Amino acid sequence: MRWRALNPWRDLEGLPRSLWVLALAVFVNRAGTMVLPFLMLHLTRNLGLSPGRAGLSLAFYGLTALACSPFVGRLGDRWGPLRVAKASLAGSALLLLALPLARSFEAVVGLLVALAAVAEAVRPATLALVGAFAAPEQRRQAYALNRLAINLGMSVGPALGGVLADLSFGALFVIDGLTSLVAAAALGLLRPAEAAAGEGAGAEGAAAAGPAFRDRRLLLLMVALLPVSIVFFQHEGPMPLFVVRELGLPASFYGALFTLNTAVIVLGEVRLNAAMARWPAPRALALGALLSTLGFSSMALCRGPWSVAATVLVWTAGEMILFPTCSAYVAEIAPAERRGEYMGYYGMAFGLGFSFGPWLGSIAFERWGGRALWALCLPAGLVSVLLFARLGRGPGAGAGPAVPAGGPPEPPA
Repeated sequence: MRWRALNPWRDLEGLPRSLWVLALAVFVNRAGTMVLPFLMLHLTRNLGLSPGRAGLSLAFYGLTALACSPFVGRLGDRWGPLRVAKASLAGSALLLLALPLARSFEAVVGLLVALAAVAEAVRPATLALVGAFAAPEQRRQAYALNRLAINLGMSVGPALGGVLADLSFGALFVIDGLTSLVAAAALGLLRPAEAAAGEGAGAEGAAAAGPAFRDRRLLLLMVALLPVSIVFFQHEGPMPLFVVRELGLPASFYGALFTLNTAVIVLGEVRLNAAMARWPAPRALALGALLSTLGFSSMALCRGPWSVAATVLVWTAGEMILFPTCSAYVAEIAPAERRGEYMGYYGMAFGLGFSFGPWLGSIAFERWGGRALWALCLPAGLVSVLLFARLGRGPGAGAGPAVPAGGPPEPPA
């Protein structure tokens, strides 16, 4: 009894078996994520490409993933998200194994474009599967479980990849490809009834509902998400420059901040989302965006390591609320037969923040310095807070799903 009270994941006990199988597949796939984090090194060190050409090849990957996101989501609605997830994992495994055979810039770009189109299809498919397997009152916890699997996997993959990169770059491609195949095999552990629930409504059901881009609630969510995601992804660009250059802290400290971020997410996200499961989605989204904004903008006041760590705790709290609630809200407003398409558009909005956030932040950092950049994050993020609060006034966008007294229902026997 005492252990259960201390267990930070006790709110996952009521989730169905299918979600745990899906989480296992996500964990295995993310634990094998080794190629992309070290691809720049491979392209420059082993193929002799210039940093500019290597960066351009990665830009092709990002732009392809961004452009394909709504289409692969729609594909999941037609074929079933489970089929798409399996095909994505198996296809990306073959492309990862073929990638080290590319020796020219053109061949690398061609394979990376194909890899982006195939590998990134698993993301909207996975999000759609979580929505299909979870009851409405369980979705925030279910998406928190999905993020838990992602974060645990990402804590393993890049770290192991760094060791392997010093030994053999070829091993990175092999292990990344094999773990994709193992993740696809893990989805085969779903029971027939579970697999049927994950196959979707098929082409006829998908065609019956209106296209996602005409749903004003989805469009407002995408617009609201963009400013705060631009703020959030400053940790990918200017933040390390600010911490190391302007504050004079060691690079190892910056790396430790991500250990802190991951540890807080793993230990706290599930419990936090369970505690907020009764909150209406607009209120939770506005709070998540506000905490994320305050965390980054308050870096303008930082002078040493403890104050930086405190800001990371604030924006991590915002991240833990914002992203699971976003996914759950999209699953709530999407017709079941078009959930993949909705998740694809949601992923595209998130990808725009990832694509433009570090670039815009780096320009501001170079021109005006870090403290001015963090000050600019405040009005940008507050735009998201205000827009998220307006979701409740959109057509059909009321309170989020409520959890009945006593917590989520127990899974069927």
